[in-house]
Amino acid sequence: MGELTEKIKGNTNEAIGEVKQQSGNPQTRQEGREQEVKGKAQQLKGEVEGALGNDI
Repeated sequence: MGELTEKIKGNTNEAIGEVKQQSGNPQTRQEGREQEVKGKAQQLKGEVEGALGNDI
């Protein structure tokens, strides 16, 4: 179950990050890049949890 949750969180953070990167504000664009990276890390965590059967 944790695998699916992390993947959903990751997708959400990536999508929000991509939207923020379209902003005219440089600080918001930076936040968007950081949020997108966070989302990718969450997806990777979900894949690892899935491969290990949530035993981590």
